[in-house]
Amino acid sequence: MNKRQARLFAIGSTIVATVAFLGLTLDSHRQFGRLTNADKITPQVTLGKDVWHKNNCINCHTLFGEGAYYAPDLTKITKLRGEAYLTAYMKDPSKFYDEQKHRRLMPKQDISDVEIAALIAFLDWVSNVDNQGWPPRPLLVTGATFPGSDVSAPASAGAGKAPGSAPPAARPTTSSDNPIALGERVFRSAAPACTACHSIAPGVNMAGPTLAGLVARTSTLLAGSDYKGKATDVDGYIREAVVSPSAHVVPGAMYSANGQSFMPNTYGKDLTPDQINQLVAYLTSLK
Repeated sequence: MNKRQARLFAIGSTIVATVAFLGLTLDSHRQFGRLTNADKITPQVTLGKDVWHKNNCINCHTLFGEGAYYAPDLTKITKLRGEAYLTAYMKDPSKFYDEQKHRRLMPKQDISDVEIAALIAFLDWVSNVDNQGWPPRPLLVTGATFPGSDVSAPASAGAGKAPGSAPPAARPTTSSDNPIALGERVFRSAAPACTACHSIAPGVNMAGPTLAGLVARTSTLLAGSDYKGKATDVDGYIREAVVSPSAHVVPGAMYSANGQSFMPNTYGKDLTPDQINQLVAYLTSLK
């Protein structure tokens, strides 16, 4: 190739690349409305975006992988947690952990109920944006869980006692106690702790299946003909799974043998009725 040919090749390649770039840019702009669900941007969503910025949430959290990486990415949070959980958490994060023991530093923002609802609406809009699978994996935070915690009496269900012994007396609850927050503590500190076998991260199966998407899977199961238990709704199924795990065994699953679930069947007597109610409230918040 002589100099003239090389020059023509360079010019031609530049023109082709420029045309391709402009074409892809125009095509992207053509699809932005559909990919971002622009028609779903309501005044409440806009208010939620303003709440997000006003409280500098991005200083700790990330959206679409962009942010401070100090706290979890919230791009798909409303796909994983229900409105009741998110509302209770934003009202008072300290109900869900002990800052002195677990060093979770989510501050109490003291935002109004209207702002909380708007922020959830904004995060729900974000979760429905077609982000082409980005970020490629959940961004988790070390120390985000605290298995074995004995933060409060309800959270210490069964901790440190011999199997078959009487459950501890539950402390009186107050109007400030949130059943979802208390249920999460039971989830992390019952004996044996649910976190020893179950993850709440999508696709992370341990000794037991992940509980991410539990409500959606349960609804599908109850609507079909394969369910063998006695529950008629999601709450009832989760309660049955906690108290009588072998009432329904998923066919062919690796978590059972000879019709018996590998999950302990002692929670019904080791947890108090209040603790079971709290645990069910927490588990039904896992969408």
